[in-house]
Amino acid sequence: MEEVFSILLAELAKEFSLEEIVIPENYDKILITTPEISRPGLALAGFFEIFDAERIQMIGNAEHRYLMNLSPEERRHRIVDYIDARPVAVVYTTNLPIFEEMASEATRVGVPILRTAEKTSPIMAAMIASLNTHLAPRITRHGVLVEVYGEGLLLLGDSGVGKSETAIELIKRGHRLIADDAVEIKRVSARTLVGTAPEIIRHYVELRGIGIVDVRRLFGMGAIKTTERIDLIINLENWIQGKMYDRLGLDEQKTNILGIDVPSITIPVKPGRNLAIILEIAAMNNRQKKMGYNTAEEFNKKLMGQMGLND
Repeated sequence: MEEVFSILLAELAKEFSLEEIVIPENYDKILITTPEISRPGLALAGFFEIFDAERIQMIGNAEHRYLMNLSPEERRHRIVDYIDARPVAVVYTTNLPIFEEMASEATRVGVPILRTAEKTSPIMAAMIASLNTHLAPRITRHGVLVEVYGEGLLLLGDSGVGKSETAIELIKRGHRLIADDAVEIKRVSARTLVGTAPEIIRHYVELRGIGIVDVRRLFGMGAIKTTERIDLIINLENWIQGKMYDRLGLDEQKTNILGIDVPSITIPVKPGRNLAIILEIAAMNNRQKKMGYNTAEEFNKKLMGQMGLND
């Protein structure tokens, strides 16, 4: 069974500086479990067949104007039915005034009502994006996450293969550390994975023989980053004599994490190889592929043309 993540409504309200209008007794315990947000026009009109009370309900000018145009008796009836459906929270936008019936009914039932000065569409988009991050499916992988030339590289491999040492060399060359040893990976959309470090080990790197070092204090704030998208997975392994490693780059490897296929490559490690430079090239080559140019394919076309095999 897939684990369900949540965020406290009070934390979300603090994040978006929402004004607290009606606060029930259990306000500090109310959890938001879905990133979806509804505009309750149909519910206010009396249609509740597919009403999802777990979603935050956002009332903007359209909903407010609809209620204003109703007679006082009809408006009260609509509001009572709506609040009795017990939505997890109601957020008013653009500093709209709260109907007295809405406030009194929400107080009686225990439905929180919040308000923001922001317009409906921008605050709705921002809140959905935030909830997608807070509630995203996640796993923790043993590895190192670094940003190299704007590309998020996730380094995987057995303990002692040199992941942390390579990360330090990359930091010295001007790149940034996101996580060492444990990388918390979240699926924030159907196509995007982002990684971060658990709070307790954030900005730290373990180097065997030296111990724990604080990258932020040693190299400055420019050497660290809190989160980064995972663009490429680098599998580091000790060089295996006789194993055939890809020399042209035509083999497109993918690693599936949380249902998303991420480009990946395997790099053999042995004394004398400068892994930092190799990873810099890997990052630039991956960015070039995303921009539409694949060096391996272009070289293969030229080779086939030279051999007269294009047709």
